[in-house]
Amino acid sequence: MADLSGGCARSDALGILLETDPPAKAQAVQALHARVRDGAARWNPPRVIDEPTGLPGRPARPELVEPRKLGRRSMQSEQGRAVLLHALAHIEFNAINLALDAVWRFAGMPAAFYDDWLKVAAEEAHHFSLLSARLAGFGHAYGDFPAHDGLWDMCERTRGDVLARMALVPRTLEARGLDASPPIRARLQQAGDHASAAILDVILRDEIGHVLIGNRWFRYLCEHAQLEPHETYLRLADEYRAPRLRGPFNFDARRAAGFDEAELAALAGLDPSTAQPDRGV
Repeated sequence: MADLSGGCARSDALGILLETDPPAKAQAVQALHARVRDGAARWNPPRVIDEPTGLPGRPARPELVEPRKLGRRSMQSEQGRAVLLHALAHIEFNAINLALDAVWRFAGMPAAFYDDWLKVAAEEAHHFSLLSARLAGFGHAYGDFPAHDGLWDMCERTRGDVLARMALVPRTLEARGLDASPPIRARLQQAGDHASAAILDVILRDEIGHVLIGNRWFRYLCEHAQLEPHETYLRLADEYRAPRLRGPFNFDARRAAGFDEAELAALAGLDPSTAQPDRGV
């Protein structure tokens, strides 16, 4: 793993982002999180770090293909569930990279910003480890099936704008996971795969917190720039060609993740099959 620290935990995060071995990356993220939490490593927020080549660090496999080239398999078979678990592991591996990229790339933010995103990276590393262990139970490892690169593509597009990054990665791409998780979990449960379903419970719980962090920093940045959040989000989604949102939506999880009632009502309007979200507490 590259050593770019220079006495700064943000540079440590960049060194981990360059790591190509997924288990080593996951372990290093959790170790750095523990060091920062214990005060053994510190942030240098003003430091501007030159971007190295080779981002993100990732293994030669899985093969990355267009999303339309990824076939679907029934969850009633072990092979089909292995393909699903691999796809989820790939999402979590990318999520580690996304969180680490936010830590090193964006200088001049409050220390709490870096604390938050390193915590996210550590939790994504835990999710990746859980899914990798479960995948091994099916006789497979991460890299055995093809995958797509949609998450990192948005990371590249927003590399020069922390506001766009907060709007379009946690609040858009990761928030879609809040919607997708319950039906996937239900299908696993129906197939009798209770162990995999339990991992989905852990991931959904933590992802609510990750999207909440994204909402917090998006609104912080809007407030400091004197921007109206709803209009700003729509402008950024159009400017950066964010994926169009489709229902069904997990309104309870989105509400817990910090979306306000105006945003939830707008989402309800995108899905004719969905009633207006409950406004109760």
